[in-house]
Amino acid sequence: NNTFFDFSGESGADLLEKSRVTYQLKAERDYHIFYQILSQKKPELLAFLRKNFTFTCIYSDADKVAYLMGLNSADLIKCLCHPRVKVGNEWVTKGQNVQQVNYSIGALSKSVYEKMFLWMVVRINQSLDTKQPRQYFIGVLDIAGFEIFDFNTFEQLCINFTNEKLQQFFNHHMFVLEQEEYKKEGIEWTFIDFGMDLQACIDLIEKPMGIMSILEEECMFPKASDATFKAKLYDNHLGKSNNFQKPRVVKGKPEAHFALMHYAGTVDYNINNWLVKNKDPLNETVVGLYQKSNLKLLSFLFLNYAGSESGKNKLNLMTNLRSTHPHFVRCIIPNETKTPGAMENPLVMHQLRCNGVLEGIRICRKGFPNRILYGDFKQRYRILNPAAIPEGTFIDSKKGAEKLLGSLDIDHNQYKFGHTKVFFKAGLLGQLEEMRDERLSLIITGIQARARGLLARMEFQKIVERRSK
Repeated sequence: NNTFFDFSGESGADLLEKSRVTYQLKAERDYHIFYQILSQKKPELLAFLRKNFTFTCIYSDADKVAYLMGLNSADLIKCLCHPRVKVGNEWVTKGQNVQQVNYSIGALSKSVYEKMFLWMVVRINQSLDTKQPRQYFIGVLDIAGFEIFDFNTFEQLCINFTNEKLQQFFNHHMFVLEQEEYKKEGIEWTFIDFGMDLQACIDLIEKPMGIMSILEEECMFPKASDATFKAKLYDNHLGKSNNFQKPRVVKGKPEAHFALMHYAGTVDYNINNWLVKNKDPLNETVVGLYQKSNLKLLSFLFLNYAGSESGKNKLNLMTNLRSTHPHFVRCIIPNETKTPGAMENPLVMHQLRCNGVLEGIRICRKGFPNRILYGDFKQRYRILNPAAIPEGTFIDSKKGAEKLLGSLDIDHNQYKFGHTKVFFKAGLLGQLEEMRDERLSLIITGIQARARGLLARMEFQKIVERRSK
């Protein structure tokens, strides 16, 4: 799940991984809470869970579930097997086959999980709420990593699309805005094109007649199917977009219908049931039943039922990110077998390369990654040589910074003066901080010595006075 703290200090969630409630890919774990619940149980229970079973739903199970949900079991079965749907201005009862009922049960389970999770987020925010103004904030965004499995479906596309957007944000911030600031500040610099623009892939997914747009369009047609969706994708993008490809057939691997060239690699996607997943499969009959649940919390959660707002959340998230001064922590997978202490060097290098880390290091070494406003620099580092900026004399902040840096014993090729800021090569600002710490240490040590001397003299004076009496 993508969790974050927004500009007001409130936690939030985007791309909640609801699919894991009902299905996990091979070698993929369930939620951590699931294993924590089982941690004190018998080992044979875990062995039982590893087996494959075909369960037959009997009415006693429905009674148990309905009891836990505060519902009538007969009403629950009726809503799932024979829901009422609106056709024009009339309501009709629709019969569902086994597969459709299973989809409805899965959708219901995922919806209850999602609403409980988001309700907990709201409660956490209420407990942390403060009425104080929030002009400044430190935001934290934790996102799911890029996913490339043997079998990739709709959930992987959503996660990978979010990663594509955030990687584009990283690239733009690291390589475009960084160089634009040099130009704006008058720093001599030759623009470098790192070839890491991901906009073509992003447009392929989100723009009009992109993958998501075609999916939404197909969901509006009653007779649309996975086959018609695939045909539209091929008609609009195959041979027209370099990022859209026809996947190769690999013996022993799951079927794939199209491939996308993401920044982290080419991913083959299977589109089975995408239309069902994209629609809101909870019909109004089921929602109405849950709104009448005897459990106050459950009825409250479904009171104002609405579909997914992931698109809106993503837009708000990107808007918040663009208004900040971001710092990035890149997490690297050491191996694909989840083995502790094992390092697969080619895998690590591939991640560093496609994530832009190596290019980021390159621009930091060639450029000026640290910068500080002249006024702030003069105020913080004047202590290194107070004589360079005499007390009581007015001096322009830029001139003061130039005089101060010129008087220090440092490499003077490691910094540049811009219009409003002084720019430093990697390492120089850290060197200045060490010099400042040493200077402060000398000053504080001198103050402490004088204070101890004063206290010692006062104590000595008291001893002399006592002896004279």
